[in-house]
Amino acid sequence: MRRVAVSLCVVLALVSGARLAAQTAAQSDAQIEGRAAGVKLAFQRAGHLRRGINASMWFAQSTGDYSAARTNSYIDEADIQLMAKLGFDHVRLSIDPAPLTHASVGADGLNAEFLGRVDRAVDEMIAQGLAVIVDVHPEEDYKFRLRTGTDGVARFEAMWSALAAHFRTRDPKMIFFEVMNEPEVEDDFRWAGIEAQTIGVIRQAAPENTILAVGAHWDSLQDLLRLTPFSEGNLIYNFHFYEPYEFTHQGAGWSTGWWRYTHGVPYPADDADTSAMQSVLQEIPGKNAGAADRLELERYFLDDWNARHIRLLLDAAAAWGNANGVPVVCDEFGAFRDHSDPAARQRWIHDVRTALEADGMGWTMWDYRGNFGVVTKAEGQAAVPDPRVVQALGLKQP
Repeated sequence: MRRVAVSLCVVLALVSGARLAAQTAAQSDAQIEGRAAGVKLAFQRAGHLRRGINASMWFAQSTGDYSAARTNSYIDEADIQLMAKLGFDHVRLSIDPAPLTHASVGADGLNAEFLGRVDRAVDEMIAQGLAVIVDVHPEEDYKFRLRTGTDGVARFEAMWSALAAHFRTRDPKMIFFEVMNEPEVEDDFRWAGIEAQTIGVIRQAAPENTILAVGAHWDSLQDLLRLTPFSEGNLIYNFHFYEPYEFTHQGAGWSTGWWRYTHGVPYPADDADTSAMQSVLQEIPGKNAGAADRLELERYFLDDWNARHIRLLLDAAAAWGNANGVPVVCDEFGAFRDHSDPAARQRWIHDVRTALEADGMGWTMWDYRGNFGVVTKAEGQAAVPDPRVVQALGLKQP
């Protein structure tokens, strides 16, 4: 009898194990099918992110002035209508989480008055047939808290839970969520964990919307190539492209110090035009450090920066997407216009745009009316599109 009892226990254990294995296999199959369906949807949704424009310096990067007086005039209804008229199909709307979550917040932790102004902008964009990428675009202090402690992560996830829930009532085909602009997290693994958790939070609050995933540092091409795709399927992967910075950021007074001295850097670069090269190199002052900076700028000419060079770099982004079976977009690219030759800037924008399109990747130019802009706009007056940029982007002349 004892042997029979033992044998029966063995049989029951085998049956139980077989059932558990079958359930696990069924769950695994369901997860695989669910991810495949999500990826298919993400590719479909990416079709509405082919030609976009960044609405920057409006609800983010406004040096602390987020008053209604400023946001109501900086970009208005006429500007949004012009975006659609030019032929853009989507807008990347940058939102600083500081004014969104500070002062007079409701039960959801969001500032209803500030969010109401964002809502009016979003609704006008959708009314014009423009999809909207809701881009959380914080300042440095917010990013520092995120990368150095758990409180910053908890605050970030709580904000996204409320924000995603707020927008889920709109057509999910028209509202995209970008986890964060340029996180600047030194540890790739830390950011991967934060991003995975945040994607889960967004997905719980807004089950149907497509999310844009980003790399750990500056959303660069290299950041994209270092990413490991997430288990969530309904994602689009994003990167930014400003290379070569020696051209696109000439005269810029931020980041690399010597950029501020350069003006009229040509594109394409031609090291055979030694007189033009030497003229630009001499704009950088200084004996010792200046010599090192001049060598860095000289390499721009020696590296033969042209349309082919750009296409080869962007091919790497497309190859990463193809290898991983996921959609990829570039939602920032542009050139600082204050100190660049307009014809050279036009050629660079054209070369980047056409390379992205040739690789089947959607794009979002940086930006609408800022110092990388597609328009100029004096306060109180209508925006004036730059015909060179409009042509370079392959858009409609108004």
